[in-house]
Amino acid sequence: MKTLLLFVIPLLLGSCNNQTQETDSTFITKSKQTLDSLYQHFGVSESNLLRETFPYDDQHKATYLASESAADTPNAYSYLWPYSGTLSAVTALLESTKENQYKELLDNKVLPGLECYFDTERKPAGYASYIQGAPTSDRFYDDNVWLGIDFTDIYRLTKEQPYLDKAKLIWDFVISGHDDLLEGGIYWCEQRKNGKNTCSNAPGAVFALKLYEATKDKYYLDWGIKLYNWTKTYLQDPSDFLFYDNINLNGATDKKKYAYNSGQMIQAASLLYKITKEKNYLEDAQNIASASYNFFFEEYSKTNNQQNYKIIKNGDIWFTAVMLRGFVELYTLDKNAVYINSFKENLTNAWTDMRESNGLFNTDWKGIKKDEKKWLLTQGAMVEMYARLANY
Repeated sequence: MKTLLLFVIPLLLGSCNNQTQETDSTFITKSKQTLDSLYQHFGVSESNLLRETFPYDDQHKATYLASESAADTPNAYSYLWPYSGTLSAVTALLESTKENQYKELLDNKVLPGLECYFDTERKPAGYASYIQGAPTSDRFYDDNVWLGIDFTDIYRLTKEQPYLDKAKLIWDFVISGHDDLLEGGIYWCEQRKNGKNTCSNAPGAVFALKLYEATKDKYYLDWGIKLYNWTKTYLQDPSDFLFYDNINLNGATDKKKYAYNSGQMIQAASLLYKITKEKNYLEDAQNIASASYNFFFEEYSKTNNQQNYKIIKNGDIWFTAVMLRGFVELYTLDKNAVYINSFKENLTNAWTDMRESNGLFNTDWKGIKKDEKKWLLTQGAMVEMYARLANY
């Protein structure tokens, strides 16, 4: 594989602080500093690719792949999913700051690295879970959805057509994972079509609705409504408005609940309300948001200063970042600041409780447990959250 020159980002040196009230500029500074730490510790010399863990572990095995053989194979570079978190992070910083350095970072480093995963040999073209030149890897519909959302957001920020063209190309791959079994829905993995997941369909709806906003093509609105309704019908828990993980083709439901699944349905419902002005969508978004706040947060008291607040429950940090997208989308409609303020309080405390001296974050929101290895996707998620919160 041809390597590319490393785009060097200057490391911003800063100290931790104990403020509980943050200004917009402070959150931006923290986002920038965390991105600098990410590239310092996960970067690969003379390449645009990144390591998956820090410290780098050449025996690291991914636990989130469909293929057992792929999961058992250590790799020199990050898989697509963790790498994609960097795209989301830099896109969020570009949106928050409007600074050209982040547009340049996208064009000169993030996107050239991303193209190392782009598979044009299988049709339709789409992003594979590992770099081209390595043994053929699985292609995940949800991995591609997250990328499509980011490309659409970049187009809406820049109005540059190539980003929209790429988003449409990704959409063609994503929708190729839809069929009429279970009355619709998108599969999780192209190579393992044994069930349909909220993580493919909820963000699939968000992706379609963002494409509609960008193009005004009703084709995308129709798909957004279709995917939203399917996910509600097959994967929502009627007792609490939250969403299950997946349903297999035999109709058995995996009832685990993850923050990003419900968060994406908050965002999809909010977008549908914004587009259609139909009040039931706003009510859906508010019901899911309230349920998510009750389920994914818990009461907590910091013994060192008697601070009482609702802390985010431990789980995948990136799942939490995606949930925040939903809360932000809803806030733009109803201006209910409870959820945004709670996130701000958590992210303010995270700077002192979760962050280490090297600028990288652990995953325990209470700051008790330290992670032996730091995951690339966790760091990207922290960059994204600080950047998003700076706008509100």
